[in-house]
Amino acid sequence: MTTGANQKLLVPIDFEVASAKALALAKDLAARLGGQVVLVHAYQLPVYTYPGLEPTLLPGFHTEVAAAAQRAVEQLAKQEGVVAVLREGDPATEVLAAAEELGATMIVMGTHGRTGVAHLILGSVAEKVVRKSPVPVVTVRAD
Repeated sequence: MTTGANQKLLVPIDFEVASAKALALAKDLAARLGGQVVLVHAYQLPVYTYPGLEPTLLPGFHTEVAAAAQRAVEQLAKQEGVVAVLREGDPATEVLAAAEELGATMIVMGTHGRTGVAHLILGSVAEKVVRKSPVPVVTVRAD
């Protein structure tokens, strides 16, 4: 990895301890490399369907969720002195798309370290990103 202002460290955030640790590490790396930190928060609206029932959301729900996510990510970006991007969709897919679109040279992300049934049910965004990322990925555990 070369150093310089062209280094872009992408940090997916979910506002949990692991992503806060990843952000701290990314800021340290960016300072050493002379690069830029870009936060990315991807949210996905839950959709439930039942036979014979069209999936619908309460009026205004989508707008309220998007606005709350935008406020949260902007507040964190301002507090940390970094740039932020908000995306809607599957988090792993959106992180990878943002990395490509923004020209990220590295992804630094937190991982919850779930195992067993929790991992099976919830999956792992970090695992999906590590498997599919064309750029290096550094993962940081919460503990």
